[in-house]
Amino acid sequence: MKRRDLFLGVSVLLLGCASARPPVTEPTAAISTAAPFSATSELAVQQGDAVFANHRLHNGMTLPELRIHYATAGTPRRDATGAVTNAVLLLHWTGSSGEVLRSKPFVDALFAPGKPLDATKYYLIFPDSLGHGRSTKPSDGLRARFPAYGYRDIVELQHRLVTETLGIPRLHAIVGLSMGGMNAWLWSELYPDDVEAVMPIVSLPTRVSGRNLLWRRFVTHQIRNDPDWRGGDYTAPPRGWCEAFPVFRMLLDGVPHLQETIPHAAAADAFVQEAITQAARMDANDILYSLESSADYDPEPALRDIKAKVFALNFSDDEFNPVSLGTLERLMPRVKRGRFVIQPGHGGSYGHFTQAHPEQWARHVADFMAYVEESPQTAVQNE
Repeated sequence: MKRRDLFLGVSVLLLGCASARPPVTEPTAAISTAAPFSATSELAVQQGDAVFANHRLHNGMTLPELRIHYATAGTPRRDATGAVTNAVLLLHWTGSSGEVLRSKPFVDALFAPGKPLDATKYYLIFPDSLGHGRSTKPSDGLRARFPAYGYRDIVELQHRLVTETLGIPRLHAIVGLSMGGMNAWLWSELYPDDVEAVMPIVSLPTRVSGRNLLWRRFVTHQIRNDPDWRGGDYTAPPRGWCEAFPVFRMLLDGVPHLQETIPHAAAADAFVQEAITQAARMDANDILYSLESSADYDPEPALRDIKAKVFALNFSDDEFNPVSLGTLERLMPRVKRGRFVIQPGHGGSYGHFTQAHPEQWARHVADFMAYVEESPQTAVQNE
């Protein structure tokens, strides 16, 4: 099978940026951990940077100037009080950016006229999360001297972008993928009155543990313990990171798909070499920080307090979040207005990274948006 990987270079933006920035009109690149699709987008967007001075992270460290890059598409619609009523926040996965979610496959499946998140109907917001894309991140210059951050920091900054920069007190919906899905779970708990509905995709409402934790620790240990890492001051991609990434990449894919596409040793060797080449284009410090940022994620204790409608989507061939654990079946009954779907995997799906092929799951986004629009009485009857 022919693979097309999206390799977009990262523009270096240092912490010493201006406190006010004009909208950015020309796209620059952002890294994607694995994106087998074209970056061409037909979605018209406005881009800009929200810059927060002396932002204090949850660990007590402060960044003198912190930038969150974002793009918006569509037109805000307002009620009689002037509040925006059609804002939808789109949250990307680890090592990616909002730019990937604006690529042609996502536009065609989700944002085009008549699609579930039609940009002529909704006001779409695409942030680059802290540590990713064109937002403030270790590779901007601080490298391993960058303060550690967590998912709660990521979500707090997303909230500040939405409420302070864009002036939107309540989101109509959030759709998040993988890390973005975990961010969506936290949004529903940390800001229960500020979002109407969330759709976490390929994520689970519980702390990272088991195999999901093991692969993260394996990759981060390979980076930190590599002599070429040099405490974060490497001059070339650390060998440990490049050699660890094929395992990361393998787990992203689905067992049925790998069984069909890796029939012999030559195909396996090509897969490994492609992954190593891809890893060499990424910044190891950025990946290290983003993987370790999941340490503070654990929405399970507060699931009963969620007010938003929740529509969770997972894939049966996802090796990061194995459905054999029965996590959604066990935990979703705690969510008052919660629903979930486990989509079966097959030889043409991609395991965890089916998330990057929205044409395979867009129908569930349509179901989610129909759920969002249901009257309270209808929703209760359906549940």
